Amino acid sequence: MSGETAGEAGVSDRAGGAGGTRAYRGLVVAARAWWQALAARERRLFLVAAAVVGLYLTWAVAVQPAWRSISRAAAERDALDRQWQTMQRLAEEAQQLRAAPRVSQPQAVAALEAATLRLGSAGRLSLQGDRAVLTLSGVGTSALRDWLAEARTGARALPLEANLSRAAQGYSGTLVVAIGSGS
Repeated sequence: MSGETAGEAGVSDRAGGAGGTRAYRGLVVAARAWWQALAARERRLFLVAAAVVGLYLTWAVAVQPAWRSISRAAAERDALDRQWQTMQRLAEEAQQLRAAPRVSQPQAVAALEAATLRLGSAGRLSLQGDRAVLTLSGVGTSALRDWLAEARTGARALPLEANLSRAAQGYSGTLVVAIGSGS
């Protein structure tokens, strides 16, 4: 301990100094002795097993995740492309609706009444100023979609509120739309 106090020597040992090096050297010596004690056949088996484990780890950590990403990329790209096309179509439709001339309230009411007649007894329309309330009872998905499309394009109606529930026989509830020159 030339020049070091007892406290300083303890700190350097704990910080990975000479004591840590001695422990590491002891492990290396023990591992070499164990390796030398193995027969040639056991060494080959150990090396083959280590190579198999190494290959598996390389596959599991590096190759398989990249392979999976590449295989999914085409399907995800196609799905994103379809979404983009749908968004483009909807944006074009919105622009066309904005550019379309306004519909007067009597024309809007006539268009909504015509669309409601196609629903038969499953739909009832009531007018409340510049709003129309459609009451539904057991309307199918396609019939409701068609009514909404006609309300949007024919009457230029803007949906304000929807209280719908779906049952086995179809949709029931109310749908409120704004009509006339204010829409």
